[in-house]
Amino acid sequence: MTSAKCEPISCEFHDLLESHATLRRPTRVRFRATAGEVKELTATIDDVFAREGAEYVVLGTGETLRLDQLLEVGDARLSDF
Repeated sequence: MTSAKCEPISCEFHDLLESHATLRRPTRVRFRATAGEVKELTATIDDVFAREGAEYVVLGTGETLRLDQLLEVGDARLSDF
């Protein structure tokens, strides 16, 4: 997990993440890794939580990402919210 200032995401996109976590169905996740490259994988969203002023998502792959690293979840692009 990175220590840079976390940029908030829209409430609607956060609700979408919570919905995916409830359904526990594999979905496509695109995100910007800490080194800056864009990665894509298919995984379940197991949890969405906040800690120390930042919000995170835990994927079924074991990865924990800050919500502001996310680019797309399923067919939803964060930039559209």
